[in-house]
Amino acid sequence: MDDRLIRQMRSEAQVIFKCGVEAVDPYAAVKRFVLVNGSRLVLGPGSTAQAVVDLDRYDRVLVVGGGKATAPMAKAIEDLLGERIQAGIINVKYGFIQPLRFTRIVEAGHPIPDQNGVEGARAVLDLLSEAGERDLVFSLISGGGSALLPQPIGPITLAEKQEMTRKMLACGASIDEINALRKHISSSKGGQMARAAHPATVVNLMLSDVVGDKMDVIASGPFVPDRSTFDDVIQVLRKYGLKEIPETVRDHLEAGAAKRVPETPKPGDAVFRSVHNFVVGSNILALEAAAERAKALGYQTLILSSMVEGETREVALVHTAIAKEILKTARPLAPPACVISGGETTVTIRGSGLGGRNQEFCLAASLDIAGLEPRVVILSGGTDGNDGPTDAAGGVVDPSTKRRGADVGAAAMDYLQDNDAYHFLEKTGDLLITGPTNTNVMDVRLILVR
Repeated sequence: MDDRLIRQMRSEAQVIFKCGVEAVDPYAAVKRFVLVNGSRLVLGPGSTAQAVVDLDRYDRVLVVGGGKATAPMAKAIEDLLGERIQAGIINVKYGFIQPLRFTRIVEAGHPIPDQNGVEGARAVLDLLSEAGERDLVFSLISGGGSALLPQPIGPITLAEKQEMTRKMLACGASIDEINALRKHISSSKGGQMARAAHPATVVNLMLSDVVGDKMDVIASGPFVPDRSTFDDVIQVLRKYGLKEIPETVRDHLEAGAAKRVPETPKPGDAVFRSVHNFVVGSNILALEAAAERAKALGYQTLILSSMVEGETREVALVHTAIAKEILKTARPLAPPACVISGGETTVTIRGSGLGGRNQEFCLAASLDIAGLEPRVVILSGGTDGNDGPTDAAGGVVDPSTKRRGADVGAAAMDYLQDNDAYHFLEKTGDLLITGPTNTNVMDVRLILVR
């Protein structure tokens, strides 16, 4: 086996991934989109104005938000507007912080919400409820914002929201389905922050971590009209056979479906008349930057899609099939080839191990490429640097991964069946560790064939 070639390819894969992550830096994304020219606030990428706001119309500028990338986004707004900002509060995941002058940071739990998140969300809603027509609100939203702004509604408790989040994550529900539930058991999601801020003007800047960049799904759309309904949520629970749910949650959903509880605000609602919603960064930007870096390293490149969804193990087999096709027929690209995909897969948890969707992808892929020529490397990583409840972003595997596990007494299939990809890849040295990146635009996956 040519260990030198594999080591080179593994290093190249990590360089390509890093370049993709750097391309969606939240600070740079906001600075590209927002221009302050005297009293004119120009909103749009580069010189393309999508909206212009007269800052002199407003007495106060307020900053709110939530998500893993929110701190650098707030730093960009502070650098642009400085002392025009009168108050601000944002919720971020523990450790995803940086110094800010005018905006208070609340560190909170993700993906399972905690009490810090509840208190921070309540403070955000309190600040918004004080806003009037002469206030300009900057909302900064990124992936993770749904869990980080978890204010429960009515009699529903935080513990019950946590239980529902765990159930939805474990059953393999999509992010759209999870967020539909979150919107309807929270007072901070599904356009309800727009309701709280009305009649203030809101500029809502979002870094997308959802397939298709659907604004109403990003962080459960705090300032975006909600197209999902109580009936939709009930259908999702039926779809996944989730019958054992807290009584307060069931009662609230049934009351909503029976029109005894108000729906979330829908398209056309007056509360959105002064709300400007924009996506300032997304997965496709990361994939394009990764492709450019791969080209510079001598690879022919192909971006498959930024919208890949589905069960992680099945998606992994599609990617390994492409690697095998390249080796056998030089299709869809002749080596040296780099095939790139993005999006967000799901894991149906059946075991008791530790891992995340990217680590599970890599472990499943390692089984299918075992024994191939030592010219294949597969990487899958979360752009936020955290894959599931672990310190890894994902993994990097090659045809020797399964054997190296066996050499230390670890059977890859046993670990896969127990959803314990983290501990297998830890034993083989195949974890992808980046640390928190302060950004979040879903995942980047790479197939390299030399």
